[in-house]
Amino acid sequence: SLLPPSHLLNTTSHQHPETLRPWMPWPTQRGKLPGPQVPSPGRQLQLDPGGRRVWRSSRPTSTTCGPSVRPDSVTGPAAEDPGGLEDSQPPEVGLGPSVSLGRLADADVKKERRRDKPRKADKRRLADRDPNPSAGPGTPRPRGARRCWRTRPSPPPRWPWPGSLAGADAGAGHVGHRSRASVRAEWKNIMRWSRLFKLRRIRRRGTALRLRKVVVFGGGSFGTALATALARQHPDAVVYMLLRDPYLACEMNEGHVNTRYLPAWVLPPNIVATTSAREAIEGSQYAIHAVPVQQTRSFLQSIKTLLPPTLPLVSVSKGLEVSSGHVLSDVIPSALGRKQPTVYLSGPSFAAELMDSKPTGVVAASKDKALAEAVQHVFASPTFRVNTSTDVVGVEVCGALKNVLAIAAGIVEGLDLGHNAMAALVAQGCAEIRWLAEKMGARGATLSGPAGLGDIILTCYGSLSRNRSVGVRLGRGEPLADILGSSHQVAEGVATAGVVVGLARKYRVQLPVLTAVAQILDGHISAREAVFELMNLPQVDE
Repeated sequence: SLLPPSHLLNTTSHQHPETLRPWMPWPTQRGKLPGPQVPSPGRQLQLDPGGRRVWRSSRPTSTTCGPSVRPDSVTGPAAEDPGGLEDSQPPEVGLGPSVSLGRLADADVKKERRRDKPRKADKRRLADRDPNPSAGPGTPRPRGARRCWRTRPSPPPRWPWPGSLAGADAGAGHVGHRSRASVRAEWKNIMRWSRLFKLRRIRRRGTALRLRKVVVFGGGSFGTALATALARQHPDAVVYMLLRDPYLACEMNEGHVNTRYLPAWVLPPNIVATTSAREAIEGSQYAIHAVPVQQTRSFLQSIKTLLPPTLPLVSVSKGLEVSSGHVLSDVIPSALGRKQPTVYLSGPSFAAELMDSKPTGVVAASKDKALAEAVQHVFASPTFRVNTSTDVVGVEVCGALKNVLAIAAGIVEGLDLGHNAMAALVAQGCAEIRWLAEKMGARGATLSGPAGLGDIILTCYGSLSRNRSVGVRLGRGEPLADILGSSHQVAEGVATAGVVVGLARKYRVQLPVLTAVAQILDGHISAREAVFELMNLPQVDE
C-alpha cells in the first residue's frame, strides 16, 4: 500500500517531518512527493506561487502561497496524474519564482515551533506569578499547582521606565514586586540586628543600676526639660533641681510649673526644687550641669567641697568661656581642682519639644566609653535617643560655634535676603566650623553627626532658637542692648563670638562669617554692610 502507517496520520505539524511523516521529504531533499496525495488531518492541498500543488496546514495562523484547492476538485493534468507533479504544466499565475516544497515545509515547521515554544522571559516568570490569574497578582502558588506559562498575566515593570509611562506622573511611587520584597527583607534585617544588639548590651552590662536620685544644676528651660525627661523615664526616682531663686523654687514645688521659663507645661510630681546644695547633692547618682558657661567656674568652685569626686557629671551647657577661651572640658577640671568623671551631652534639642515628648537625638561624649554608655542607658527612652562618642573636643566645639552661626542666620532672615543667601551662609559657616574644629583636634565624622550638622541645622533654621532670634532683631535694626535687656534667657552666641576670633588667630584659620558676626555685635559694622563685604570677597576654589 502507498498509504503511510495509520499511527502516523494523527501527528501534530510541529514534530519532526522525517521521523513522523515518511512520505514527506526532508527539507534538504528536493523532488516530488512520493505516493498518492492523501490529505492528513489538519492539512489541505494548495498551490504555491509557481503553480505546484503542495499539502499545507489549514490552521488560520499559517501563511498560504495560493488559493486552497480540494483534492476532488482538481482538474487538468494534475487530476489525471496525481503522482507526477513535475510532469504537469504549471499555470501562468505570475506570482514570482517557484518555491521548493522542502523550503515551504521547513518554514512552516519552524514557525509553528516558535509559536508553541514559550519565551525565556515567560519561563522566568513562572516562579513569581500566580497560576490563577483571577486570584490577582501576588497570590502564593498552591502546592502541587501546575506551572502554565500560557495562563499567567505579565507582571508589572520593576521600575517606571520613561518609555512605558503614559504621563509625567504615571509611574510615580511604583516599585516592582521583587523590589518591595527586598525592602521588606532589609527592614527585617535591621529590626533583627536591633534586637540582637540590645540583647548583647544587656548581657554585657548585667543588672542595670536602679536610678534613685538625680540632681540638676540650674533651673533654666533646658535644665527643666532634662529634669522632666528623667522624671518621666524613671518615675520611682527623685529628681532634685538646685536653684538660686527661692521664690521660683517654692512655686515649682507647690504648683509643679516653672513659671519663669516653661509656664505652659506641668512638671512631674517627682521633681523637687531646692536652694540647698547639700540637700540636692547628697545621695545623688548623677549630676546634670545646666548652668550657663560664663557662670560655670564660679558655681563649681562654690560647691566643690560638697561634690563627691566619683559623682558623674553630665554637662549640657554649650559655649566658650570668655575670660580664658576654653571649652567646658577644660573649665570643669580647672574649677574643681581635680579630674571629675564627666560626660558632655550635646545635639539638636529644643526644650519645648522635649517637654512635649517629641523624638530627639543627642550625643553623649566622654573619654571614658563605659561612662558614656551608662549615661546613655539613664537618658535613653522611646522618644530620646542618645548616641555615644569619645570625641569630646568635636562635640564641644560644634556646640559652641553653632550659636555664633545661628546669629548670622538670624541676621539674614531679618534683612529678608531670601533662601539662597541663607543656604550659602549656612554652608560657609559649616565649613568654617570644620576648619577650626579640625585644627583643635576634632574628628570629621563628629561634624557630620547630630552634635555637628544636626545641631547647626536646628539652631540656624529653628524658630525656637534664642541665638537666631537675636540675629533676626539685629537684622531689623534693633540695638543689641535692647535685645539682651528684653530677654530673660541667655544667648550664648553673643559672648562666644569674640572668643571665636581669638581662636581663629591662635590656630591661624580665617573665618569670614563668624568674624563678621563678632564685628556686628561689637558695633563696628552694620549688618547690611557686613553682608556686602562678604559677598565681595575674592572668588576662590571650593
